Amino acid sequence: MKFLDGLSEDIKTNLLGQLRVLWTHGSTGIEGNTLTLGETAFVLSEGLTIKGKPLKDHRDVHGHARAVDLLLGLVQRGEFTEADLFDLHRLVLDEQVLDFYKPVGGWKLENNSAAVVIDDKQAFLEFSDHREVPALMEQWLGMLAEQTAALKDIVRAYARLHVSFVAIHPFWDGNGRVARLVSNLPCLKAGEPPIVIPRGKRFEYLSALAKYTSINGVPSLGGPLVHENEPFEAFCLLCEECRRETLSLVEDARALQKRRDMGGKPKKAPSPS
Repeated sequence: MKFLDGLSEDIKTNLLGQLRVLWTHGSTGIEGNTLTLGETAFVLSEGLTIKGKPLKDHRDVHGHARAVDLLLGLVQRGEFTEADLFDLHRLVLDEQVLDFYKPVGGWKLENNSAAVVIDDKQAFLEFSDHREVPALMEQWLGMLAEQTAALKDIVRAYARLHVSFVAIHPFWDGNGRVARLVSNLPCLKAGEPPIVIPRGKRFEYLSALAKYTSINGVPSLGGPLVHENEPFEAFCLLCEECRRETLSLVEDARALQKRRDMGGKPKKAPSPS
């Protein structure tokens, strides 16, 4: 990944660690995880638990962090498959639920919906029909391949993949976490750091997605996966704003590298007389 080019191994490792923590904290926090950024970093680095915090919150951050590792490894590959999506889904849920109608690592077998608030009015959103999901996700994977190969306009590529994935809602659970992971493939392939939606933007993010879906409806066979209209543009602006934090981490890493390079090698300690 180009954003790591020119960095010393320790700085590169630390930058990837920061991105992994930020990404995990933001994505799990949007789903209700209570661990702070510092607690998330501690749990992932030390493998310990935080007193008074639910075990599920610890499992969620470990699962998401492993999913980040898997995604970064897949960037070097030439394709991303349905099986890879299922692997990411297994990791972010990090729990095997013994329910035939709630498969982990498989498409949903029942229709699903969400209760949302749009412009201070409550509404229901019904996602794509479960019977159409395999065909719709085949189209979505085709769009992913196209957007990843283009290597340009990565914020819009991220937004296209994100809003369509969430509107289809192909899994019984974990859709948001998987969407926030896999939609970053065009960014990473282009050599840019990921777009991370921080926990502090949860309301704006969920509201923007709900508004987009309520106005445009959900994908169905024979129709478009994405509508690039006013709600879509609003979501793109939010993504661009969220992108600044990861870009700032990269800039900090490069500034450290520059200071190190300008300072030259550490002087050898004088030998004792």
